[in-house]
Amino acid sequence: MFQPPPSPGATTNHNQHSVLPTPLSIQGSTALVPVNLNANTGNGQEGVQDEGFVQAQAIVQHSQKLQDDLRILGMKIKQHEDNLNRLNTERSQLDECILHLQAAIGDIQSSSTPKIGNGVGNNPNPTGDEEINKQILKHEKSAAGIFCQLKTRHGTQASNLPLTKDVVGVVATLGKVEDDNLSRLLSDFIGVEYMLAIVCRTHEGVKALEMYDNEGFINKSSGLHGLGASIGRALDGRFEVICLESLRPYPGKYVVDDPQRKLDILSPRLPNGKSPAGFLGFAVNMINIDSSNLFYVTPNGYGLRETLFYNLFSRLQVYKTRAEMIQAFPCITDGALSLDGGVVKSCGVFSLGNSEDVHVRFPSPDSSMGSDIKIETERKMKDVKLKKEKILEELKRERTLLDMAKFNFNKMKSDFVKFLAHSNSYATQAQTTR
Repeated sequence: MFQPPPSPGATTNHNQHSVLPTPLSIQGSTALVPVNLNANTGNGQEGVQDEGFVQAQAIVQHSQKLQDDLRILGMKIKQHEDNLNRLNTERSQLDECILHLQAAIGDIQSSSTPKIGNGVGNNPNPTGDEEINKQILKHEKSAAGIFCQLKTRHGTQASNLPLTKDVVGVVATLGKVEDDNLSRLLSDFIGVEYMLAIVCRTHEGVKALEMYDNEGFINKSSGLHGLGASIGRALDGRFEVICLESLRPYPGKYVVDDPQRKLDILSPRLPNGKSPAGFLGFAVNMINIDSSNLFYVTPNGYGLRETLFYNLFSRLQVYKTRAEMIQAFPCITDGALSLDGGVVKSCGVFSLGNSEDVHVRFPSPDSSMGSDIKIETERKMKDVKLKKEKILEELKRERTLLDMAKFNFNKMKSDFVKFLAHSNSYATQAQTTR
C-alpha cells in the first residue's frame, strides 16, 4: 500500500526519498521548472549572491510543487485501491447470493422432476395438511395425537385452554416442503419421534403438559395425561417436547430481502474453492414457514426457522444424488442427504440400507404458493446478476484508473529524483565557486 510523501516543512533525506502514492491524474505537473544553473548575469560578488538566492528559491519552490503533486497522486492511488477492495467485497456477496438463489431454484425445480426413492412406498402425490393431520391422529396414544384430537374437536378454542395456550403446534404441522420426496427424506432424518414432538414457547408451557405429585410420580389426572384419559386416549410411553426459549438460536444473519427469512449460511466449498456439484441448499432453508411463525414466536422475538428448525437440521446439506454427496464429503460438517436416498447423519456417521416409509411428514404448500415463490426467486436472480455485471464493469474501470495513476506517479517520482540530483549538483557547484 502506498504512503503519501512528507508534508511541507518536513526534513528530507536526499539519499532516501520516501514518497507516498496517492491517485489523481495530474496534467502538466510533471514537467520540471527550467532552472539555468550556469547563468551569470550579475556583476560583482553582490550580483552572484542575488543570483544564487533566486536559484535556491526556485529549487525549493519547485521541489515543494513536485512533492505536493506526488502526494495528490498517492491519495488517488489509495482511493482507487479502496474502491477495488469495496467492489471485490460486493462481488463476493453477490456470488454468495447467487449460490443461495440457485439452490432455491433447484429445490423448486426438483418438485417437478420424477422422484427417485429407495423403493419403500413412495407417494407420487403431494401430501396436504388434512392428510398429515390424519396421519398424526392415527398415533392415538401419542401426545401429538391427543393434541390434534383436541384441536379437531374444539378448533381455535383449544388454543385458549391453560394446558395448550403456550403450545405452538406439532413439528410436522409447522413447516411445508415443496418436494414430497424431500419431505419424506427430511422426516426420516429426524425420525417420527421428533416429527410428533410438541413445541412450546416457554418452559412454563412445558410444565403445564405434565405434572407430578409430592413423591415425584406423574399425576395422571392433569396435563396431557388427564386430557388423554378424558377422551379415551390414555397417553402411553414417553413423548418429546421442544421448548423454544431454551434453544440456542442461529447466530448468523438472514438472506437479504428474503420473504421467508432464510438463514444466510455460507455455502460449502471444496478444497479447490469451488462449490460442490449437485448441492441444492441447506435443509433448514428448504422448509416454508407460515408468515405468522417467522417472527416473534419466542419471548426474545425469534421465529421458528432460526430456533426449531435450525436445532433439528442445523447445517444439513441436500444434494441431487448420492454420488455427488460422496464427492462433497470434504465440505460436509453437519450431515447431508441426497434425493435418491443417501444419508450422512454427521461427520463420519452414515445411514445405510432401506428406510421405513415415514407417513408423518411435512405437508406440501399450495401449488399457487410454489409458483409465486419460483417467479419471485427468478426475478431476484435476474436482479442480482444485473448488479454483478455492473460491479464487474466498475472493477474494470477502477483497475484502469489505478494503473494510470500508478504510471503517472512512477513517472513523476522519477522526475523528482532527477530534479533532486540536479539540485545537489547545483549546490555542490555553488559551494565550489564561493
